[in-house]
Amino acid sequence: MKTEKPVNEMKTVFPSCSANESFARAAAAAFLAQLDPTLEELNDVRTAVSEAVTNCIVHGYRDTIGQVTLILRFYEDRRVSVTVRDRGCGIPDVPLAMEPLYTTGGAERAGLGFAVMESCMDKLRVSSRPGKGTTVTMEKRLSRRITHGG
Repeated sequence: MKTEKPVNEMKTVFPSCSANESFARAAAAAFLAQLDPTLEELNDVRTAVSEAVTNCIVHGYRDTIGQVTLILRFYEDRRVSVTVRDRGCGIPDVPLAMEPLYTTGGAERAGLGFAVMESCMDKLRVSSRPGKGTTVTMEKRLSRRITHGG
């Protein structure tokens, strides 16, 4: 993923309690509003953020509360970069964890979080170290909006 300087960026850190999943989704939407995304683009990013943060809460920290970091950046070419990071238990086998229907969350979990993130975003990268945490980085290029001035 490219490293040029973003036009704008935001970072927030919050406890990994389930109530903050909706906060993260709303924060992402509020930040992206300045780009005037389509409703579909906005929903895609919100959904991907929601899935990534939920993974931190349910899998990364399991039965403890830790810190989740959410970073959003956007670039001149309307690319949006989303990073969600935890310092939880980590993922021993990332390719296995990214397989649809694989879950460590028990019977109530569908195991589709990474598949949903992949379907909503243009790029998805997951890096993790057991005992050190997981970082999910996603990108989506927003369409050009046509404005009709008067």
